[in-house]
This record gives sequence, C-alpha cells and structure tokens, in this order.
Amino acid sequence: MEMGFSFMKKIGSLLITGLLALTLSACGSSNGNAPAASEGTGTSNEVVTYTIGTDATFPPFEYEQDGKYVGIDIDLINAIGELEGFKVDLKPMNFKGIIPAISANQLDAAIAGISITEERKQVVNLSDTYFEAGLSLVVHSDNDSITKPEDLKGKVIAIKKGTAGSKKAEELAKEYGITLNYFDSSPAMFQEVVNKNADATIEDYPVISYKLAVDSNANLKIVGERLTGDQYGIAVSKDNEELLQKINDGIKKLKESGKYDEIINKYIGTSAK
Repeated sequence: MEMGFSFMKKIGSLLITGLLALTLSACGSSNGNAPAASEGTGTSNEVVTYTIGTDATFPPFEYEQDGKYVGIDIDLINAIGELEGFKVDLKPMNFKGIIPAISANQLDAAIAGISITEERKQVVNLSDTYFEAGLSLVVHSDNDSITKPEDLKGKVIAIKKGTAGSKKAEELAKEYGITLNYFDSSPAMFQEVVNKNADATIEDYPVISYKLAVDSNANLKIVGERLTGDQYGIAVSKDNEELLQKINDGIKKLKESGKYDEIINKYIGTSAK
C-alpha cells in the first residue's frame, strides 16, 4: 500500500509539471513567436504588404532617378497605400510581363500607365480611371511628310511591346501596309525614330509630352490629333476584390483632398482628372 501511495504521488507530480510546462509554452508562443503582419493573420495590428508591379522606363509615370523609382504612378500608389493602410512592395519589370504576372498570382496589382481595355478586363480587374491619356503619332523633328495616319502607308513604325500603342499600330498596319518593329522600352523605341531606322512611333500623349518638355535635344515631335482617348487604371488580381476597393477608395480620396493634383503637377504641371 505504501509503495502504491508513493507511486501515485509521483504520477501526480509529473502531471502538475506537465501542465505548468504547457502553460508556459503557450505564453511564450503568444509573445515571442507571433507571425509577421505580412503573413495575413487577420490581427487588428496587421499591416498588409501588397506586391505591386510597375514599368521601369515610362517617364513621367515611372522611371529610375538616383537609384530610386519615381514618377506619377509611384507617388500615387504610395499615397493610396498610406490612406488605405497597406504597404507597397514595388516590383519594376518589363511592361509586357505585367498582366501575365498578375494572372499568375506573382503580383497583387500593377500601376504602369495601363490603358483600360475590354481585353484586359477579361484577365484582371481594373480600377476607376486615374488618368486620361490618349495616343499620339510621333516622328523625327525634321520629318514633314507624316502628319496623319494615312501618311504611314508603306512606312516603318517602332513600337513598344504589349502596349495600347502597339495594338493601335497593328490596326493601322493592316489598313496601310505598315512594317512594325517591336521594342521592350520607350527609350529604345524613340531612339529608333531618332536614328531614322523607323519613320514614326505611337506613344501615350503625356509620356511623349514630358519627354519633349525635359529634353530639348529629343529630335522628335508630335504630329496630328490624338489617335485615341485612353484612360489609365490600376490592374488588380481578380482574386483580390478587397484590394480593388481600397485602390478605388484611395483614388477618390486623393482627388477630393487635392493631393492628386499635387502629384500630377509635380511631374507635368497640369491636372488630368
């Protein structure tokens, strides 16, 4: 009986020790091993980080300066993030890869002077319009023979892959027998016209206007009326309606507060609501 009683005391002691260890372990987990906010735990203090794609060579909307990416789009998405309580993990990349990257869930969203089109709406969500742009025909500064699309018959056009400008150029090519040469960036496309290897290019109006304003030696000029009236939107994964709502709310707040105009005027000196 005495041995049995001693055995039971040992078992009881072990049970109490085990319970204490579990209690201490639970306390340690809640204080020292909490997941990072970016893991999406749903806690009230969580600050979500979204991976946002952008073009790297599209001034004044996004471009590299002194080792940092700056521009209208960069300032806008950061301002939206501040208003709507999320952080931005910016991923500069080639424009043609942006929409596929969103579709493959490699990006949560992208801001890169993306024209709102029905074709793009099939694969991504697009925010409310944040900039009204349009496409312009651009030629060498000493070219007086091209002033309208009809003058492009039999000519060579340099164009940037995957853009609204490339789609418009492809339409014109079918109509006027134009040869198209594709490039990965706007600077490369412009240089082709400057070197007279191409007769013209098609670029977003604010982009070419900015280039001509800051570069007196551009050797380019805009001719004719705008070819389209494109509107820019922020592309968002179809799986993230919450982010789409945050972005739309942020755009509205920026315009109502005057911050939107402040950002636009910083780069091109004119409002484009």
